[in-house]
Parts: sequence; C-alpha cells; structure tokens
Amino acid sequence: MPALHYPRVLLKISGEALAGSKTFGIDPATIETFCREIVDVADLGIELALVIGGGNIFRGLFAASQGMDRAGADYMGMLATVINSLAVQDGLEKLGLATRVMTAFPMQQVAEPYIRRRAIRHLEKKRVVICAAGTGNPFFTTDTAAVLRGAELKVQAILKATKVDGVYDKDPQKHDDAKMFSRITYIDILKKRLRVMDSTAISLAMDNVLPIVVFNLFTEGNIKRVVLGESTGTLVKGGE
Repeated sequence: MPALHYPRVLLKISGEALAGSKTFGIDPATIETFCREIVDVADLGIELALVIGGGNIFRGLFAASQGMDRAGADYMGMLATVINSLAVQDGLEKLGLATRVMTAFPMQQVAEPYIRRRAIRHLEKKRVVICAAGTGNPFFTTDTAAVLRGAELKVQAILKATKVDGVYDKDPQKHDDAKMFSRITYIDILKKRLRVMDSTAISLAMDNVLPIVVFNLFTEGNIKRVVLGESTGTLVKGGE
C-alpha cells in the first residue's frame, strides 16, 4: 500500500462537473466515472469528505442578479447541493463504498444533520462523508463551505477539482499564453484576484493554514496522484 501524503482530505467539486457535456442537470455516466475514481482513492485507506456545488441545477448568485431575493436564492442553491450529494451517494454505494450525506440544516428523511464529532467518527470508520447544503447560511459559497468543513474535520488539504489543470495567471480557455503556477500563496491569489475560490474561502484557508490543491478533475487518476503527493496541479499555501 503506497504512503498517503494526505491521509484525510476534503474534495470540492462543482455542480457543473456532474452535468458532463450537458449544460444542465445530472449526467449518470459522468457520476459513475467520478465515483469509480473516488472508490480507487478510498481503497488506499484515505479518509475522505466531499462538498459538491449545485450550479448544474440552480445558482443562487445568478438568480439574485436577475432580481430574486439573495437569501432565498441561496437557500434554493443549498437544496440543489443536496440533490447532487444524494446522486453521488447513490453512485458510490452502488460500487460498494459506505457513505453518509450530512446536511447543514435538518432533512431527516434523506440525510443526517451535520454534527462535527459524528462526521469525524464516520471518517475514522472509512465512510465517505458528503457535506451538503453549504454552510447552512446565505451569502456563503460552497467553496467557503468546503474550507469551513475541512477546517472543522481537521483535513490535511482541500482538493479543489476544476475543468483546468491548475491555477493560471489568466483564463487558459480564453488566452493561449496563460501561465500555470505550480505553487502560489494565498496572498498572491487575493492580490491578483485569481478566480480559484472566492476571497472568503481563500482567507479562511489562510487563517487556518489549510493547503489547497487545484487540479483537473477530468484527467483520469488525478485525485489519486494528489493524495499520494505526486506533482499535480497547483499547490496553494503560505509563503514559508
């Protein structure tokens, strides 16, 4: 069994990733592919938590920009993350991996309420903990929820899965000369206003000295490479 560089991690993926090639909704084939990679990583003995966005179903910030009340729109977005979490739970358990969906506000019929000590116990028993419904509060993104849960659960790193290979100085999908960083500090991300995570999430990670690894979700085997400490994507941490 190879040595784990990060024995306990939190993996953050966007809701859009679950849509695959579609522009909306959930693509079962994409979820199956993603879940198989999670199972491969879990087989290494890692303790794994997930936070999944809801943008493939509903985006609170966009709805607010169209005139909807921001708080109400954010609550709708939180419900979208629960739908995605249940879909991923189904995919993982079909492959034989024990999971628990834990929500930031009570939804007893479909999931457990998020209780930090209970979540840690699930992780210790090698169950994948899927943290849904964001922080339970409006005006916070699922990126911030991921860092918050990661700090609470004492993970060694936040794994930020994206559609690109890492953190660039500009959008690589629009600029052919975009340069990727192998390593960058929290402060530089904030100063350069790089769109890795929102500023609240980056600041919270910096305050808690919590490394973030940004990598391409759609490159097969990348999650395993990250947890084994191989050079993959971009490492975000302090300037020491």
